[in-house]
Amino acid sequence: MSFDQLSSIESGSGGGRRQNNGAYTDDPEFSRLSQGLMNTLFHLQGNISKLKSDIGLLGTRRDNPRLRERVHVTIEESTDKFKEVGEGVKKIQSWEQPTPTQKYSQQKLSREFKAALGEFQSLQRTAIEKQRASVSAAKAALDHEGATEGAPLGAEGEQLQLQQQEQVHLAPQDEVDFQEALITEREEEIRQIEEGVGDLNVLFQQVAQIVTEQGEVLETIESNAVNVRDDTRGADYELRSAARYQKNARSKACCLLLILAIIMAIVLLAVFLG
Repeated sequence: MSFDQLSSIESGSGGGRRQNNGAYTDDPEFSRLSQGLMNTLFHLQGNISKLKSDIGLLGTRRDNPRLRERVHVTIEESTDKFKEVGEGVKKIQSWEQPTPTQKYSQQKLSREFKAALGEFQSLQRTAIEKQRASVSAAKAALDHEGATEGAPLGAEGEQLQLQQQEQVHLAPQDEVDFQEALITEREEEIRQIEEGVGDLNVLFQQVAQIVTEQGEVLETIESNAVNVRDDTRGADYELRSAARYQKNARSKACCLLLILAIIMAIVLLAVFLG
């Protein structure tokens, strides 16, 4: 391949371009997109670290409504961010005619995305399990309270209940309503987390499929390159063999001509001397 051909390939469409000073750089759009995805993944890693700490506190003495709200908000935000990154990774993986540097970026992004997503999904499942356990405990407490209130009382108990009924009649019902509202809210949070888990599972499978297809394409390209290399070596061997044959043939022709010249010289000498 000549220098002019190489220059035309590098300056053409191949995912890269030449600057004014002649230096070769990757496509700026690819660089901008990949760098943005890496920054978002870095932010998601921070969310994952916070979630590990917060989810570990669920169900302990330090569990409180503010903690659960923080966990819920972080999971929702991270789920949306993972969806955005997943779409970007799919676009990066489908980039046409990537350069070697871009292929490295594709592999790095895909690897880090799958690792972060897998860790996040594990935290989602842990949060769901703890939320379900909390809901079950709250329902059991309400059922126990209702059973206690409905239990038969003695004469003194009935009298005491009648004396306090006017004072505390609304308080227990307000507490029950509050607990039921909390249970409903937690069940809704569980449903939203489960939906996010399902969406991210689909996204994970799509990215994995694209990576697998690219791997098959790369294997095909590598196989074709090996075949071309073998064919080139075979052609080179044939050319060398043909060159040796031609050289030997020329040597034999020269020998024959020399012999013929000697014979002709002898014949001419015999004629002239005779």
